[in-house]
Amino acid sequence: MNLESAIASLLYATLRAGTPLLLGTLGEVYAERSGVMNLGVEGMMIMGAVVAFGVSLSTKNVLLGILAAALIGGLLSLIHAFLSISLRANQVVSGIALTTLGLGVSSLIGRRYIGIPLPNPLSPLLLKPLTNIPVLGKSLFNQDIIVYMSIILAVILWLILFKTSIGIRIRSVGENPAAADAAGVNVFLIRYLCVFFGGVLSGIGGAYLSVAYFPSWREGMTMGMGWIVIGLTIFAMWNPLRAIVGAYLFGGIMALQFKLQPMGISPNLLAMLPYASTIVALLIGTSETMRKRIGAPLALGIPYEREEKTY
Repeated sequence: MNLESAIASLLYATLRAGTPLLLGTLGEVYAERSGVMNLGVEGMMIMGAVVAFGVSLSTKNVLLGILAAALIGGLLSLIHAFLSISLRANQVVSGIALTTLGLGVSSLIGRRYIGIPLPNPLSPLLLKPLTNIPVLGKSLFNQDIIVYMSIILAVILWLILFKTSIGIRIRSVGENPAAADAAGVNVFLIRYLCVFFGGVLSGIGGAYLSVAYFPSWREGMTMGMGWIVIGLTIFAMWNPLRAIVGAYLFGGIMALQFKLQPMGISPNLLAMLPYASTIVALLIGTSETMRKRIGAPLALGIPYEREEKTY
């Protein structure tokens, strides 16, 4: 394999590996911008993966599988929303419980699907005029629709978050919910919607794994991607455009695992790289000083309780 082919192959693999990370990160950015930390991304992704595979297999329709994954991800996120927003439970504990629930239920549901390949995986959308571009053509313009849509979605979400009144409301709720409430913003509704949206994208990210990336089902197929998403959200500084860079950077590290193994490098060392990078990002994000420097939402992880008005 010549250098040009090797670079094209790595770019192709990077985009595919980074897509579920990008989708999960975009959802988590919106949830955390509203002030809610959801550590249940792994659970929502794995449930999205098993539901998408099961529905796609039974209906022979991949799009229905993806829609079902989006729905299950959104519904699971509402559990976390109810506990952390309405009941004001500890968001870390609630999120970890959601991940545990998703891993357990997906293992139970997925037993019947182990070893069965998906006969109708998501097909690439070949953009023929652009595939003739040297190196970049075959890697960038021979992807499936979810890859393209995730990049477009990141740009749209950045515009909404930083250029519209809706984005101002979301950010105000995450920075100072009391002031936003006093200004007439429905804090609880916005937080519910953002957490639900994050769950929908996490479900689709999981679906991508089982209907496109690995068109099959195996237990634990998310491989800790949900936790990488948490680190990526911090790495991206809660910015959808930076999430593109972070997701594909981490996706490239994951793709390198398979590219470098034939060179004799320990597969265990390579498999550790994305998670070691995640730990570094989380350590930076948990430092109060660093959180202020990188612009973390001030009310992130803090339940909001409306004060009773006195007359």
